[in-house]
Amino acid sequence: MTQTLHIVGGGMAGSEAAWQAANMGVSVVIHEMRPKVETFAHQTGNLGEMVCSNSFRSDDDEQNAVGLLHWEMRAANGLIMATADQHRLPAGGALAVDREPFAQTVTDKLTSHANISVSYDEVTELPDDGHWIFATGPLTSSALGQAIQAETGAEALAFFDAIAPILYADSIDMSQAWMQSRYDKGETEEERTAYLNCPMTKDQYEAFIDALLVAEKTEFHEGETAGYFDGCLPIEVMAERGRETLRFGPMKPVGLTNSHKPDEKAYAVVQLRRDNKLATLYNIVGFQTKMKYGAQTRVLRMIPGLQEAQFARLGGIHRNTFLNSPTLLDQQMRLKSKPNIRFAGQITGVEGYVESAAMGLLAGRMAAAEILDHDIPTVPQNSAMGALIHHITGGAEAKTFQPMNVNFGLFQPVEGLKGGRRGRKDRYKAYTDRAKIVWSEWLGNFS
Repeated sequence: MTQTLHIVGGGMAGSEAAWQAANMGVSVVIHEMRPKVETFAHQTGNLGEMVCSNSFRSDDDEQNAVGLLHWEMRAANGLIMATADQHRLPAGGALAVDREPFAQTVTDKLTSHANISVSYDEVTELPDDGHWIFATGPLTSSALGQAIQAETGAEALAFFDAIAPILYADSIDMSQAWMQSRYDKGETEEERTAYLNCPMTKDQYEAFIDALLVAEKTEFHEGETAGYFDGCLPIEVMAERGRETLRFGPMKPVGLTNSHKPDEKAYAVVQLRRDNKLATLYNIVGFQTKMKYGAQTRVLRMIPGLQEAQFARLGGIHRNTFLNSPTLLDQQMRLKSKPNIRFAGQITGVEGYVESAAMGLLAGRMAAAEILDHDIPTVPQNSAMGALIHHITGGAEAKTFQPMNVNFGLFQPVEGLKGGRRGRKDRYKAYTDRAKIVWSEWLGNFS
């Protein structure tokens, strides 16, 4: 092991990249600026810390693209998925985790690995030599962002990512709220009752929307623009798009029956999801917000059951920087102008914990293979991994490139299957069956 792989950033992507490369026999140094250099969103210096939701979304590997990505990462001995499974919380058909022990376990596994060391320093330049992966995520430091901008010759693209509030379970009025997963989804009673639901009447909903629209919001800094990623729209921005938008989004009342009033149909429902194993904390699902703290408290306490809510963390908003990857990166995620550098994770233009970790997994394996002088075939486009990397390294339109979650729209069609909504179930199953075959074949190149 005469050559070392340097990984900048110890989030989902950097942690997964380090794990994959180290397990291939490569010496790895993780450069993590926390806790010496703090960010507004992180609370600890742990690797793999979750700063937004605690959900990895659907775990259905037959009918959901992100569930398929879970399957592929598990098949590749992924650190992030194994740790998520270890600290799993009830969440219906989703995979939610107890965030603090999750990050501690990721940290412990990486720091105890014989091939991995951690340097707690800030990297502010793009090196001219050596093997590097930059996985600095949405909170890339200002100095490094300027270095990237200087190298690429393009202005950094940015959108704003909002964080949902977390509140204490014992401050929720359970005489108004009830426990139920939508459509009673889940294999166990615990899964079928994984979400806490707060119902609203039409009058309560209308008053809530009125309050959202006039609430005081965080101001943007000079020169910044609010280009939100649609998967993380603040609730007040959704309300501004139409009074019914929230009722057809995170506040939709379908698939739920109020156990206190089973004959009364709610006009809208606010859902909360368990945020830790002790079930002492709950986050409000889909309620990212840029309201100022005082306004948040007032408006959120209008929700039935949350009138006396006490908040462990209020919502926030931050700039989220990403590359125009279709123009800047090659198919192995290398910076075209400096091929000794790869980028991975959310900074490449994927969105979500799982997608970020998946790109770290690929970057780690590709970098290790290069160091070890091993040839690796192109990642199969018909896998979830391949669909994502193809999208960010050339499949997307560069002029309109925006962050993307994994979805079946990125997959090549399967011939002979019915299109449209009615054929969706068979079509999705065909996508996932095909993906599992080609991904398993690709992993065989490492055995």
